[in-house]
Amino acid sequence: MKHQAMWFVVISAVALLAGCHRSDPVSGEDAATGSGSAMIKVLSNRADLISGGDALVELLPPADAPDGAMRVSVGGRDVSAAFAKREDGRITGLVTGMALGRNVLTASFPGGARGSTVIVNHPNGGPVFSGPQLQPWTCQEAAVDAACNQPPEYSYLYKSINPLMPQLLPYDPENPPGDVASTTTDQGVTVPFVVRVEIGYQDRNQYRIATLFQPEQPWEPWAPQEQWNHKLLISHGGGCGTRFNTWNAPTTDYSGTFDFLPAGLGPLLGDSPTVALGLGFAVMSTALNDNGKNCNIVTQAESLMMAKERLVEAYGPLRYTIGTGCSGGSITQQQVANAYPGIYQGILPQCSFPDSWSSATQVLDYRLLRGYFESPAKWALGVIWTPLQWAAVEGNLLPVNAIVSDIGYFDAFLPHTPKTGLDPALQYHHETNPGGVRGGVPDAMINVLGPRQREVWTPNEQALGHGFAGVGLDNTGVQYGLETLRQALITPDMFLDLNAKIGGFDIDVNPVPQRMVADRPALTNIYRSGALNVGNNLSEVAIINLTGPDVGIAHDAYRAFAVRDRLTLAQGHHDNHVIWYGPVVILGDPGFTAQGLVAMDRWLAAVEADTRDLPLAQKIVSDRPADLKDRCVTSSLATPDGFTLPILSGLLDPILGPVLAPILDPLNAILYPVLAPAFGLVVDPVLETVCGPGLVGDLVTTRFSTARVVAGDALSTLTNKCQLKPLDRSDNYGALGFSDAQWARMQEIFPQGVCDFGLPPVDIQPTIPWQTYQDEQGRVIYGGRPLPPAPVGVANGWTGAAFRSGP
Repeated sequence: MKHQAMWFVVISAVALLAGCHRSDPVSGEDAATGSGSAMIKVLSNRADLISGGDALVELLPPADAPDGAMRVSVGGRDVSAAFAKREDGRITGLVTGMALGRNVLTASFPGGARGSTVIVNHPNGGPVFSGPQLQPWTCQEAAVDAACNQPPEYSYLYKSINPLMPQLLPYDPENPPGDVASTTTDQGVTVPFVVRVEIGYQDRNQYRIATLFQPEQPWEPWAPQEQWNHKLLISHGGGCGTRFNTWNAPTTDYSGTFDFLPAGLGPLLGDSPTVALGLGFAVMSTALNDNGKNCNIVTQAESLMMAKERLVEAYGPLRYTIGTGCSGGSITQQQVANAYPGIYQGILPQCSFPDSWSSATQVLDYRLLRGYFESPAKWALGVIWTPLQWAAVEGNLLPVNAIVSDIGYFDAFLPHTPKTGLDPALQYHHETNPGGVRGGVPDAMINVLGPRQREVWTPNEQALGHGFAGVGLDNTGVQYGLETLRQALITPDMFLDLNAKIGGFDIDVNPVPQRMVADRPALTNIYRSGALNVGNNLSEVAIINLTGPDVGIAHDAYRAFAVRDRLTLAQGHHDNHVIWYGPVVILGDPGFTAQGLVAMDRWLAAVEADTRDLPLAQKIVSDRPADLKDRCVTSSLATPDGFTLPILSGLLDPILGPVLAPILDPLNAILYPVLAPAFGLVVDPVLETVCGPGLVGDLVTTRFSTARVVAGDALSTLTNKCQLKPLDRSDNYGALGFSDAQWARMQEIFPQGVCDFGLPPVDIQPTIPWQTYQDEQGRVIYGGRPLPPAPVGVANGWTGAAFRSGP
């Protein structure tokens, strides 16, 4: 840890320099300028990142300007009629119909004052900064053009007073049902629980926006309906993958976090979108931030930016934005929050993963280890492995975790497996169609990763005249099973046989005998892009991580602590990071998502109310409510100290809790220390004072990790390629050590040396925020470059003044 802290100080210093290339947070008063003393603010996005031809704009004439008509034009076209002094005293208007590219917006006021700004408009179908788009692409059936554009459609839902119908039901404004419930928002406004859902298309894919809505009343961005609290919850989808067609955005009406469940079950598990809607939040999602279908951090961020712009233009400025989501939803939240600060002000990652690309090492290791462990014919004479020894090398209690992960995630990296929306006849095959479309996650991210360098090209790449997308990870020098050898759980011969035969993958993700070597410049680019999340831009984000034990479903709770370690390395503390741990497998507790939303709202509201002249990062820490801290729930919805098996607790406690509690509580002190180790649960001594004294009050965390951690990596798991050190027989290889013959074998297996995880990972650097992957002509910039400083007018509509930061 000491070595890691030293090298992270270095990359943190580099981060400060990188930050000089992006716009600094600005106050509303500094956000616009112009000739004379007239000012213009572009509210809905950065003025050079506008899309779809629309922008919400505020005009600020000089305080002493005489009354009279003003003239506003864009590109020489008079748009004065769009502007007026609104009830709040501000002069705002929605400018529409802008041409693609540069648009000069000019405002002239009585008395001669003038102001102007340049708005750069991008296609509604994208891209804005993500670079050339994935091709070929199949749009939805109703699309009006090849960019998948389609006019927004609106529908209505309502919540019934019937407690047996927790899901939202279809609502007909022309024939309203008689069982509509009412809700009182967090602003004290009571209205019928009727929700309008807007479904539209941007960036060649779908977005959804849902709000409480009174159909008989108007809604303008400068005069929204009173039940909206100007807060936004973004829901996400799980998994990791690639598609070549348009698909539906994660539902914002009833499931959101638990998007993998059948319709209607989300509210039964305390899902947060319905709760958020009832409190007055807008709830939004985009198809491209469904990580299971788009594992690309840059297109995720671009679609979220475009959808937030749409929301501000149609509904009005925001106070702050909160993210929620499980599994792949946690990936999107955490990696986008770090690489594109300002999109979220608070996040609620559940079933947590920090990002896609540090998890990729675990997924690929699992496939390699399974290829060895589950093929006894590969084992040397006299080498015999048990499944429990497999699991120990994999960093888990049982090998089922590797199997589930392998089945669920490995195919996402393959260039040749069938992909939705891609004609099989067009798909790459290294023999039958070497010039076909490659469909793996790296291939979809070639703008980010960059093509491979010529010296490593395969014959197919040579024949095509270009490199495939690089893969920014390897296993060169990794000593698989090192900790298990030290603990005498395996023998030296087992250790040697495994490491001699583990092998690696070629660029087509086929197993090969030799170890993998990370591609350049992909290795550098996964760090600088944020696809591997080092956490250096998360200090201005409030985080509540929701988690529970994993008994083999590939969502290890250790990842919450990996994020915590990364924050500590990046910023010297983790005071903006809270962990809630519960007994329900993966989720932690059925009530966590809704409770987390309410708690996050209190946290951000406290920051919003803080008028001190302090950096936002400092306010995030100092304004965290005193009762909002690490916590554990040992029995879901039963008594605070009750105990049931983690896998059953959340399902049975609501029904059997009152019956079982009198029986279980007296036995708790006996049951817990006996059963907890069987499920990989241990008391975390660092956090036990937070969760309270005593056995059952302590925070429990799974002791599971990864094959790389067992090989010597830190829990932060930031190393996708390690620095090597020469083999040293005096290193700790267990009590038995190696015989001369065994040591000679080690030298054959690791001729270049072995990983030194105490040194910085190869090519590690801070994430550079707000990069663009295209130049002014739309040509690709592989690996990206920082956006220039913000032009006149920034996204003041994204947040209140207390949170001003971002693009």
